[in-house]
Amino acid sequence: MEFNYDVIVVGAGHAGCEAAAAAANMGSQTLLITMDMNKIAQMSCNPAVGGIAKGQIVREIDALGGQMGIVTDMTAIQFRMLNRSKGPAMWSPRAQSDRMHFIMKWRETLDGIDNLFIWQDVVKSLVLKNGTVRGVNTAMGVTFTAKSVVLTNGTFLNGLLHIGKVQLAGGRISEPASYGITQQLAEAGFKTDRMKTGTPVRIDGKSVDFSLMEEQKGENDFHKFSYLDFEPRPLKQLSCWICNTNEQVHDALRNGLDESPLYNGQIQSIGPRYCPSIETKIVTFADKTSHQLFLEPEGENTQEYYLNGFSSSLPLHTQLEALQKIPAFRNIHIYRPGYAIEYDFFDPTQLKHTLETKLIKNLFFAGQINGTTGYEEAGGQGIIAGINSHIKAHGGEEFVLKRDEAYIGVLIDDLVTKGVDEPYRMFTSRAEYRILLRQDDADSRLTRKGESIGLAKVNRVSLLSEKEKAIEKLTHFTATSSIKPEDINPVLEKLGTAALKRTSKLKDLLSRPQITFADMVEACPALKAELESVPNRKEEIAEAVEIKIKYEGYIERERIIADKINRLENISIKDKFDYNSIHSLSTEARQKLTRIKPETIAQAGRIPGISPNDINILLVLMGR
Repeated sequence: MEFNYDVIVVGAGHAGCEAAAAAANMGSQTLLITMDMNKIAQMSCNPAVGGIAKGQIVREIDALGGQMGIVTDMTAIQFRMLNRSKGPAMWSPRAQSDRMHFIMKWRETLDGIDNLFIWQDVVKSLVLKNGTVRGVNTAMGVTFTAKSVVLTNGTFLNGLLHIGKVQLAGGRISEPASYGITQQLAEAGFKTDRMKTGTPVRIDGKSVDFSLMEEQKGENDFHKFSYLDFEPRPLKQLSCWICNTNEQVHDALRNGLDESPLYNGQIQSIGPRYCPSIETKIVTFADKTSHQLFLEPEGENTQEYYLNGFSSSLPLHTQLEALQKIPAFRNIHIYRPGYAIEYDFFDPTQLKHTLETKLIKNLFFAGQINGTTGYEEAGGQGIIAGINSHIKAHGGEEFVLKRDEAYIGVLIDDLVTKGVDEPYRMFTSRAEYRILLRQDDADSRLTRKGESIGLAKVNRVSLLSEKEKAIEKLTHFTATSSIKPEDINPVLEKLGTAALKRTSKLKDLLSRPQITFADMVEACPALKAELESVPNRKEEIAEAVEIKIKYEGYIERERIIADKINRLENISIKDKFDYNSIHSLSTEARQKLTRIKPETIAQAGRIPGISPNDINILLVLMGR
């Protein structure tokens, strides 16, 4: 028996949920297939969303019309804006979420989308015909056909868990692995490999001495993830807690290294460089006498805590012995130990920028199947795969974000151009246009793009228009209104910045890094009245104007550079060369250009190993 859909999404993790929601909200009859409907959007590792650069991705997902930001705001039990000591280009929102509420809110969201249907089953194989995907076959013996298929299998493809010498087949603890798809795709010509990730122990809060830990409270200002107008964080807000390892902890861990899967040869695959296990930390940073740990709540009504910074695959007895050497954990009880997991992924250079595979038409990959790590990176890929799977099913121009338009664009371009040799994690340093890709203006960058494809709805666009008008009005006010030295100099003196010698425009004063609207309002009644006249989201509008004024020169300079680079993005080289016949290119260049098949000169220039001389040769051959 067959059932027909426009789009099928395999896997209901963070990539799968965004992909299915996007395709369905754009009008595709969409089927989301998951092993367990009670674990949709399960937060497999830490119960948090956002962070450095990751928070920007979540805001971009929301700006396009995605769901992760909304779900996070409604289920957050702590919110913080990271990197406040640095410039706004580095500010990154992060929230702790209630793990169970997060799942329930995602399920409620998906259930509320008209064109979206859910099926609980395991996909065993793809239906392929003449180099095109036609559907999937499941363990229940059901065949579902579709015009497009999105694979978001996470860590489930041939997943294998490690706790010391104990090995368990699974995609997560107590959840079965998935078999068959990797072998089928490898036989179709896909290059596949293995990666490793891990997760820490889960701790019973009743056994923790919180008096021996440092409390880290959240923030409760106007910031949130979604640009939609609603009151965020309806759940009880909770603290995180900080403690440190010590030499006794490290000694206990070292004594167990001979049973560590990472060091006895049991695990051969590569783990994440930027989120190492605790055993990797004590080996790599052997001179450090302590490492900071964060105890993070899993929910508002549970005693379960996540120990951030203590990821491990060491034996249970070693993990417990080491934890008990930390004063706050001397009477520790745990729900389960940390573990490592190995899983299959596919070389992402086998993908187009739409995340459609180059080898099989209408087949898309998103999430950890592409060698990434993190909910946010998965969600960013998921929404792009969902958008383009809908477009493939119904026709239209492919949807791609460039490096100067979104962190999502940087992420996908890095994957398909450079590939991965370790789990990929987004950082602000990966983006060459950080000042253009701030968290505060993702809606200005992307919402109208979302509207153009039918994903961002009318209410979202109306809110953006209203916001832009308010920003323009307030910016104009600061450029045309003045303040006298005698009114503002007492304030400037307190702030430690130079006094005014003559009347100055508010905009010129606000361009100083030390000064904000909040510093100026009492000295300038007209400014106070203007701020109070902003109809909605006063703090958000004021912050946006401040950033725009303070960074105006930097923003303009970066835009000029981006525009120059974009000219190379417009020089297409797709299918124009037989690289193996161009002997003036280096051998490495011929091999990599043939394998990756870049679509533009700029993309070719970002491939590791392609030199400026190689690019010049291609430009000469094109008559440029």
